[in-house]
Amino acid sequence: MREPLDEPSIPAVQALHLVELVRRWGVTSAALLRGIDLDEGDLRDPNKTIGVSVLVPLVERARALTGEPGLGLYFGLRMQVVSHGYLGFAAMTASTIGEALDLATRFAPMLTTVVSLRVQRSGRSAALVFDEDADLGAARDAVLLALLVGIGRIGCTLTGRELDGHIDLVVREPPYFERFRPVAPNIRFGQPQNQLVFDAEVLDHPLATSDPAALQLAREQCEKAIEMLGFDGRVVGRVRAAIPKAGGGFRSLDEVAAKLKVSPRTLQRKLATGGAAYSALLDHARLERAEQLLASDRLSIDAIAETLGYSDTANFTRAFRRWTKTTPAAYRAKRARS
Repeated sequence: MREPLDEPSIPAVQALHLVELVRRWGVTSAALLRGIDLDEGDLRDPNKTIGVSVLVPLVERARALTGEPGLGLYFGLRMQVVSHGYLGFAAMTASTIGEALDLATRFAPMLTTVVSLRVQRSGRSAALVFDEDADLGAARDAVLLALLVGIGRIGCTLTGRELDGHIDLVVREPPYFERFRPVAPNIRFGQPQNQLVFDAEVLDHPLATSDPAALQLAREQCEKAIEMLGFDGRVVGRVRAAIPKAGGGFRSLDEVAAKLKVSPRTLQRKLATGGAAYSALLDHARLERAEQLLASDRLSIDAIAETLGYSDTANFTRAFRRWTKTTPAAYRAKRARS
């Protein structure tokens, strides 16, 4: 098992699925894994993980060896619920899609710390949001496509029908995607957040594979896995969801603690144990909101700085540059051109 403060990682079995995928292009496991201290036996270990420092070059090597830059889409289309271990089993045996998503958001840290999940509801729509918790570098488009397309396909499998909706990705549309647009018209790039968007009524859709007894068994195993990690996997997601205020603005640490009915000191300790900090989660919330506001010309940059709680525009500009390596004005101009 991984430690909470370790490098962000994914289950090694996902790398095994990549090995199996690239065989379609005649690429052997030896060629793909050359120079990496792993073999297929290691990848079959259900308790083994690989960090992003291994994942990113592995994905890039797979694309180079196959000559197929769109491997992430192929990977996502092949994803199966059973490849997610006890969490996948728990999702299969849940009573509804909503309960399955609640399990996914709660127990996702037992599988990966590359992203965290949360469910957003807005009127008649709902979204499963994927917050990036790691720098995926050159493999970002491939990994995000694999994750969102894969989870979308799992949703179709669980419900037994195609789900109306769309996939939003933060990354800009890669040149290779034009070939895939006829078969994946519901994917939008350059959006404020990574998410699967669908009709909120889907949350109440019953699952044919529901089994209360099996769900209890799977949930117990997930609880044990989270306990072995040394932290409550729900805390970061709950804090992340509590920081934004419904009417705009952001809650302070004390306000979030009060909302979650714990003391500020306890909340800080739980976040630290989970490898997170309130300040970093607040920065993330501010960045998401800043990108949403900059995508429109409705507010000036000065007004956006004030909306986000900065004392002046210079402080906002410094923070935005630290987050994105560019200025708010440059970001807005780039979005306008795209």
